[in-house]
Amino acid sequence: MKEVIIEGREILLARVGDRYYAADNRCPHMGARLSEGSLEGTVVTCPRHGSQFDLSDGRVVRWLKSSGLISTVSKALKPPRPLVIHKVKVEDDRILIEM
Repeated sequence: MKEVIIEGREILLARVGDRYYAADNRCPHMGARLSEGSLEGTVVTCPRHGSQFDLSDGRVVRWLKSSGLISTVSKALKPPRPLVIHKVKVEDDRILIEM
């Protein structure tokens, strides 16, 4: 995983096997850089609060790592939102990301 800047936007670029995925690099929860998190398969984990997103479709796997009252209040204040995904195409030795 790495951060790339395209047209002034921070984009997360990840390679899983022989496929590439691109998404907005900022977590929709609190804006942490996802490129500083971890990647397991196509699921990226935010380094700040442990939110998880699937890079194949942007869906929320887990909104927060915590549970109980803190999680309930946080979800009320900031409801789960999917990650913005960008289409990726590989041509020769170039990775093209659709913005």
